[in-house]
Amino acid sequence: MKLLKQLPFLLFFICLHSLAQNRAIDSLKNRLENAKTVLEKANMLNELAAAYENAPPLMEQYAKKAIKLAKQEKLLESEAQGWQNLGNANIIQSKYTSALRCFTNAQTIYEQLVTTATKNNQVYYKEGLANIYGSIGIVCSEQNNYGKALEYYFKALKLFQETGQEAVMAIVYNNIGNIYDAEKEYGKALDYFNKALWIHKKSGDLSSAAITISNIGKIYLARDEDSKALQSFNEAEGLFKQDEYQRGLAELYNNFGNYYLKKDDNLRAEKYFNKAITVFEQVGEKYGTASSLYYLGELNASQGNDTKAIANFQKSADYAREIGVPKQVMKSEKALSDLYEKTGNPQQALAHYKNYTAARESINNAENIKSMVREEMNYEFERKAALQKVETEKKQALFNEQAKRYKLQMLFTGLLLLLLFGIAFLVYSRLQLKKTLTLQRDLAEYEQKALHLQMNPHFVFNCLGAISAFIVQNGTDSAIKYLSKFSKLMRLTLEYSKESLIPIDKEIEGLQNYLELEQLRFNKMFTFNISKAADIEDDVALPPLLIQPFVENAIMHGIVPKKQLNDDYEGVITINFLIEEDKLVCIVTDNGIGINRSKQIKENSVTVHKSLALEITRKRLEIIQEYTSKASYVEIDELTNTSGQATGTKITLYLPIQYIDKKK
Repeated sequence: MKLLKQLPFLLFFICLHSLAQNRAIDSLKNRLENAKTVLEKANMLNELAAAYENAPPLMEQYAKKAIKLAKQEKLLESEAQGWQNLGNANIIQSKYTSALRCFTNAQTIYEQLVTTATKNNQVYYKEGLANIYGSIGIVCSEQNNYGKALEYYFKALKLFQETGQEAVMAIVYNNIGNIYDAEKEYGKALDYFNKALWIHKKSGDLSSAAITISNIGKIYLARDEDSKALQSFNEAEGLFKQDEYQRGLAELYNNFGNYYLKKDDNLRAEKYFNKAITVFEQVGEKYGTASSLYYLGELNASQGNDTKAIANFQKSADYAREIGVPKQVMKSEKALSDLYEKTGNPQQALAHYKNYTAARESINNAENIKSMVREEMNYEFERKAALQKVETEKKQALFNEQAKRYKLQMLFTGLLLLLLFGIAFLVYSRLQLKKTLTLQRDLAEYEQKALHLQMNPHFVFNCLGAISAFIVQNGTDSAIKYLSKFSKLMRLTLEYSKESLIPIDKEIEGLQNYLELEQLRFNKMFTFNISKAADIEDDVALPPLLIQPFVENAIMHGIVPKKQLNDDYEGVITINFLIEEDKLVCIVTDNGIGINRSKQIKENSVTVHKSLALEITRKRLEIIQEYTSKASYVEIDELTNTSGQATGTKITLYLPIQYIDKKK
């Protein structure tokens, strides 16, 4: 029943703010050709995009044209609607990450419009923003990111309440109820289904009311409140028959069947499963037919009627395979395999078990992809939040400075009546100098944060490239282990990205995790050791991800090339943290091919490229030096033996000693 409610919600967001769904496309094209103003043309492009809901590539094409035109002419509302249409086109094509980016672009514009709009236009823009929040909720729900989905559904709900959109509120309530149902929080699910039902009954929407009552009955059945479940199913049946909604009625017959199956009334259960199959076949609904046949097959098997059970399971698997529902294929094929094994037909049992295994593998692959998309989407949320935080801090700093300046001006105006002009001017000049130095310090901090935000995407892109290579080289099982470690490292990295300084133990933890990942990737080509001097205090801090690029270079340009030249070679990386005078020193050494030989290989390589990570790191060191007024630099030396042959590379970073609890 979940899909029945999510689909209308999605279609609502596609249709809102556009009359195109009820107009002929040819008529819209004629109006586009005859448009007299740029605004009219942008609106026609958006209406055409919405009209091509069943042709996503065309929908995408017209939405992009609308966005381009609106940007050129600074038509914010038209641009927001274009992003919304483009996001809907991406949802239809299952491009969820791209859809999220489109919706967040629209969100930014609508939030700006709501803030700056007049009272008359504010309601209209709030409705648009609520639609965007709901669309983001759908994207998150599709990826099983229920926490984020609920966050945005509640944001949408608040705005729909403010604008009095009760019909849409009922849809949002149902979507929230479905999420709580999926998470087995049946009490909360029941609360929101009842809220939706109250609105359906108030508006006289019988089919929606029947669907919601059926959902409520399923919740009661899951909570073992069987009498209430039966009462809800009977009420829903009356409404479905009154409204002649056949598909909903067929779903309800399945619910009746499961109810009587739970009550061990096999005769009635079989009767309702057969009624469901009849109605589903009449309306051409193969997904529902496959589910009903499976329920009937289970019932036949429990009664010892193996022949009928096999026939029903086979039909269920065939229908599910035809419409591409691997979960139903997996369940039906597993049941067939078990039955054939039970009846002494090992050949058929093996054949169906292979079909079951193939379906299960398909589901696992789909879930893995969904998990990666979910992580990518979470990164997008975190990245946007981090950027918004920096922007807010900048605005707050400017606002505070303006407030201080205003107060000081008022103070100096009063003092000018009492003090000589020269003394007042001298005091004012000194205060202005102090403000300038404070602003320079704040700007340096913001520049360092911006460079840190550049560093995170580079690190993620390198890791994703490593994961791709690891999947190809090592297979699915090893890749899942690698992904698990990568997920842990990503959580640490996202946590670091919120701070300009982190404790040294946190940096060591991140390096430990990263090196373990690289050990997996390169099949333990090297060993490593990380040590910290005993005189380094726990609250000594350094900027996050500052050491990692040098460690990565040691592996990729030192150890890996040497391994390619000598199969018996075993790489060693050591990382030491120590205090020298007033400096925090980090020494990274490896026993690779050496810096000079590495440079020669790079110069002779066809794919020579400048290291973005090292360039950003050097810039960060410059900012640290400017910010702290203390020397901050790196030295790179080649290690040699007594014969002058290269035995590795030594990288030494000199950093000012900073503490986590001190204001820079």
